Amino acid sequence: MNYILWLIGAVVLLLLALLLIAVIRTAFTPKKTAAYRPAADEERALGLAEKLSAMVKTETVSRMNTDLREKFLGFHQVLEELFPLVYEHLEKIEIDGSLLFFWEGKAHDRPLVLMSHQDVVPAEGTWTHPPFSGEIEGGRVWGRGSVDTKCSLMGLLEAAEELLAEGYVPEQDVWLSSSCTEEWAGDGCPKLVDYLEKRGVRPYLVCDEGGAIITDPIGGIPGNFAMIGVFEKGKGDIRFTAKSTGGHASAPAKGSPIARLAGFVHEMETRSPFRKYMSREVENMFGILAPYASSFGLRLVLENIWLFRPVLLAVLPSISAQAGAMLKTTIAFTMQSGSDACNVMPEEATLGANMRFIPHQGMEESLAIVRQKAEKYSLGVEILHANDFSQPVDIKGDAFRMIVETTEKTFPGIVCSPYVMTGATDAINYQRICDNVIRFAPIVMGPDQMKGMHGVNEYLEYSCLPGCVDFYRNLIKANH
Repeated sequence: MNYILWLIGAVVLLLLALLLIAVIRTAFTPKKTAAYRPAADEERALGLAEKLSAMVKTETVSRMNTDLREKFLGFHQVLEELFPLVYEHLEKIEIDGSLLFFWEGKAHDRPLVLMSHQDVVPAEGTWTHPPFSGEIEGGRVWGRGSVDTKCSLMGLLEAAEELLAEGYVPEQDVWLSSSCTEEWAGDGCPKLVDYLEKRGVRPYLVCDEGGAIITDPIGGIPGNFAMIGVFEKGKGDIRFTAKSTGGHASAPAKGSPIARLAGFVHEMETRSPFRKYMSREVENMFGILAPYASSFGLRLVLENIWLFRPVLLAVLPSISAQAGAMLKTTIAFTMQSGSDACNVMPEEATLGANMRFIPHQGMEESLAIVRQKAEKYSLGVEILHANDFSQPVDIKGDAFRMIVETTEKTFPGIVCSPYVMTGATDAINYQRICDNVIRFAPIVMGPDQMKGMHGVNEYLEYSCLPGCVDFYRNLIKANH
């Protein structure tokens, strides 16, 4: 007994000593402030806002498995009016409404691909400004696509337009890539990649949307940070089905379809079966952001992950859903159907879910876990669509360094951090021909922009547009 008490005391003293070391280490680490704000250049910003406005005014909603090529050809006419030099001097390839532009460089061994999609999601609900008005008011461009992602499409086309006007010839080949089916993971981008593959193009670097200059990226860390996406999680759409013999609701049997589905959902949400793990990329992100935390307690935890890792893994999802999703596979239940009448027991009830697969517990393992849990409730499982996570970009490699250096040059004072893309983008299609696929749109996105992307009242603060254009200009020049 004395030995056990001695051992417990020794462990407690060791933990207190480690905690003291962490406190001292944090106390002597200077607290920092993220000071970057978009530079004031009202005249140029307004001119770029007018171009973005014209693009937003053209409705480009895409719909699953629907041929809308003619609609997008109409949008291309708008692009040609806005960016005439791009259309005059670059080789244009149009495939079912999706676009590639080829700008031949002096050398061809490090091709650069700049990406941003043309299509947008439907605009439902009641909007303060009509969703396809492109209204410019209060320093903002309003409308569907202003953020997701006609802003970056405008930015990369304008960068090429300005450089062409200056007579610039890139050191390396440049490709501008823009699909019209990104919002439903259609075949637009895969066809563009097929074309490049047949042409023998193997890009050195691909830069698409995903990360951005995000305001307050994690609760308790204020300011604007360049969050550079280095990989994206996999994605799966799943349908669960519960069956019974039906019957009248006046005499319900136990274990009805909806009750079983509800039990399954409750277990998955309250006792998640997915393992949390902090990848090198996420640990690096926390290390960079830590000095900017507003409270000493948060700085203490983030600056000493070597000590607080178990605590951080436990509490992070409650601090930030976005950050929590970087640690594990997630499942979100999104659709449900049952009986058509309140007094009829359903013979069949269904439940739709969306999964996002993390590298340490990828698609196959995560789906196997879900099947096992569903079997406990006698549920059928149908995989409607699934693809695995993308391979991470080397955060110590030259391509990532080039993005960081370009970002720091374009946005003086910005802090750059690797970032895990928890959504899905067209960029994943480029993984088969490129080792360095980075997700970063050079625009400022605050909480309102995040909510508005697929919600109501989408808008962009147009003060960030000059920086967006300059980033693409600088990236083109940096690749040599």
